[in-house]
Amino acid sequence: MAKKKEEKTNVMRALEQKKIPYQAHTYPADGGAVDGVSVAAYLGQDPAAVFKTLVTRGTSGAYYVFDIPVAENLDLKKAAKAVGEKSIAMIAQKELLPLTGYVHGGCSPVGMKKLFPTVFHQTADELESIMVSAGKIGFQVQCRPADLLNLVGGKTADIIVD
Repeated sequence: MAKKKEEKTNVMRALEQKKIPYQAHTYPADGGAVDGVSVAAYLGQDPAAVFKTLVTRGTSGAYYVFDIPVAENLDLKKAAKAVGEKSIAMIAQKELLPLTGYVHGGCSPVGMKKLFPTVFHQTADELESIMVSAGKIGFQVQCRPADLLNLVGGKTADIIVD
C-alpha cells in the first residue's frame, strides 16, 4: 500500500528552499476559516505564540502586513506609526486573494505574490517559536521568529491594542 504523501503548501516549500526549519501542523477546517484562538486550542498552543496575518493599506496607497497574536487586535494608530504612515486601514476581504494569493483564514506572511513591508508584534522577539498560517486553511507552520523576520525582511513593534 502506498504511503500517503504529506500535503505541502507554498509556504512550506518556501521555508524548505531557504533551509528554514519548521514544523507543520494541521487542524480540521471543513467549514472554512476557523478563528485563531480555536486553532491555538486545537493544536495545544498558547494563543500568544500563534500569530494571525493582517493586510492593510496606508494613506499613501502602499500595502503593509502585520502579524499579531491571534487573541489580540491590531492598533491601527500604532501600526501606522510603525510603518511611517499617517493612517492605515484594513483592506477589504475581497481584495485579499488578488493582492496576496491567499484567502481569508489562510493568509501567511510568507510567499505572498509580492513582498510587502511586514511588522510582527514585539512579543515575537521573546518567543522561542511562533506559529503562522501555512498559506491554506487547515495548515500552520511553526518556526523561530527570527527566521520568519529574516525571510520577509520584517521588523517588530508594539502594534496591538493595550
